[in-house]
Amino acid sequence: MPHQILNWMDIFEDFNETVLLGNGASISVNRSFRYGSLKDHAIDNGLLTRSVQRLFAYFGTDDFELILRLVWQANKVNSALAIMDEQTRLAYEHVRDGLIAAVRSIHPEHFEVEPQFPHIANFLSRFHTVLSLNYDLTLYWVIMYANRQFNYHTFKDCMVHGRFDSDWFRFRESLNAWDRRITLVFYPHGSLVLARNVLEEELKLESREGFDLLRSILAYWETGNVVPLFVSEGTSHQKIAAIHNSHYLNTVYREVIPNIGTNLTIFGWGLGEHDIHILRRIRESRVTRIAVSVLGNDQAYCNRVSQMISDNIRGEIEVVFFDCESEGCWNRPNA
Repeated sequence: MPHQILNWMDIFEDFNETVLLGNGASISVNRSFRYGSLKDHAIDNGLLTRSVQRLFAYFGTDDFELILRLVWQANKVNSALAIMDEQTRLAYEHVRDGLIAAVRSIHPEHFEVEPQFPHIANFLSRFHTVLSLNYDLTLYWVIMYANRQFNYHTFKDCMVHGRFDSDWFRFRESLNAWDRRITLVFYPHGSLVLARNVLEEELKLESREGFDLLRSILAYWETGNVVPLFVSEGTSHQKIAAIHNSHYLNTVYREVIPNIGTNLTIFGWGLGEHDIHILRRIRESRVTRIAVSVLGNDQAYCNRVSQMISDNIRGEIEVVFFDCESEGCWNRPNA
């Protein structure tokens, strides 16, 4: 029997606790995000030397952040011990420059996507928690825009002076009249706005103006003082290893995901095998109903998603599907 695909406005009142965003959300904002992987994009566009490609092969990963961090740390150790190693320094610079060039060529500018911010902010503001598996700046720009509206709703990323506060649950409490409604935002796979320094301290990179943020982040990387904190590619096992290597990512994985409430909305996430760890972590939550976005009338996708949720979370979970292009959904305006 075919799955019924509803309009978002038909079900939105039943789904208000947590929304999980996947790459489809970013693609719907700007099609430049429609690429296979950062590494493949960099190789296809001649941004990686053969020696750097050998590093990816040697460590058995497609994760740019991991390779960059490994050669960055090796370069820092050699410098501290006054070990002359030109090859390591060059490898670090090639990986760094390749990542910068790849992000710069793919990521849209602030002004290109800004007209969609009001619709996205309106969609997200109904949820208590936002989880984004995307590392691009779209969500960060949206919450910056939304918080400037002073409409008694506040988005919080649980960062204080650029550092993540482990007591994240306290941010749900209203502190003043402007915080009548609060949405917490987390990045389970990291984000371009997150970085770590040579002491492995994790911080949020900022600029004074939102539209300068992308250039500011790339400039931070170019200094060699920080490396990005995001998990760009890899198998589920490799992603879990990267998550456990970060205080922020590990806290989101261990504490936030199991506390997402009883209903979950999934928008733009393909539920691929490489992200199976997210589904299995959701199993630790109290979720009983899940709404999943669908492009068109893709019944094969609906069948696969239903089976994956049954196999990896719980068989008795109620799953409903909704049209990702319907009124009021994500960047779609209300009529």
